[in-house]
Amino acid sequence: MHLIDVYIQEVTRRLPEKNRQDIALELRSTIEDMLPENYTEVEVKEALGKMGSPVSLASGYLDRPMHLIGPRYFDVYVTLLKMIVPIAATIAFIILIAENMFSYNGEEALINIILTIVGKGIWEILSISIHTFFWITLVFAIIERTDTSKEKLPLTTSLKEWTPDDLNNIPYILKGKEISKSSIFGSLLGIAIFTAIYFNAVQLIGVYEKIQGKLQFVTPTFNQEVLHAYWLIVLIAIGVEVALVCYKFVIGQWTRKVAIMNTLRHVVSSTVFILIFSNTNLINPDFISYLERLFNTSIEIKSSIILGVIFLWIVSVVIDVIQGFRKANISK
Repeated sequence: MHLIDVYIQEVTRRLPEKNRQDIALELRSTIEDMLPENYTEVEVKEALGKMGSPVSLASGYLDRPMHLIGPRYFDVYVTLLKMIVPIAATIAFIILIAENMFSYNGEEALINIILTIVGKGIWEILSISIHTFFWITLVFAIIERTDTSKEKLPLTTSLKEWTPDDLNNIPYILKGKEISKSSIFGSLLGIAIFTAIYFNAVQLIGVYEKIQGKLQFVTPTFNQEVLHAYWLIVLIAIGVEVALVCYKFVIGQWTRKVAIMNTLRHVVSSTVFILIFSNTNLINPDFISYLERLFNTSIEIKSSIILGVIFLWIVSVVIDVIQGFRKANISK
């Protein structure tokens, strides 16, 4: 009898107060019907084993689930977490980079700015990830508890029960063709960093010297007026880059269309690069004078040097284009 009392207690303590007495009587009657007149402890244990876990039995009496996110919504929940948390964290980090780079006045050492971005970036990523995780979890917990249907089958990301027809909407990705999410977010970060540096090159890229114990910016490498003169085509190139990254994110694998778009992206970016780098006024004269004083020799930016840099750029572009088509043509 002691085991029966404890079992009924373990079930009813998980139930609302108003229902406990009636359910306790019902359970006691059910258990006693399963037992002979002069039952033993072994027979009680067998009967209680057939009744099942008190937790499972209590959940059957409740109108709400006894879990935060159940199996019906769990796959959708995890899928959204994997998609939204990295996006939110990446966007927050990009905004942090832009804020620090565009507000940089050139007085503070660049290394301090980088360390600030890294330190704040880690905290910002953790903070945004925790907030995003909390709100997504809260929304799904509410959905779980307001779902009046008795269906228990897991839902797909379209919030419908799975059918074989769903397989028609899922691409089969061969090994080597997949575009990883990390490469997507890495590309977005790279674009953000390039944009911030390009429009603040006169304050970020150049010669730094240790003066009175502090690292100070002395001379910029590039002529900011020349860089700003190409702002429109640079923004177009950046827009093309972002569009390709977004398309890669949606498609998720290398296809011939992605490879062609990747080639067009390189054509646009290479055209912009060659136009800017071919400008003889791109390098700041003060930077050249500084190098001449430093090395005690005359330095001249010759066309052969410019052609060499452009050649290296084109070689790297050709390699990336070939790699794109190679991945797109993988068939097994």
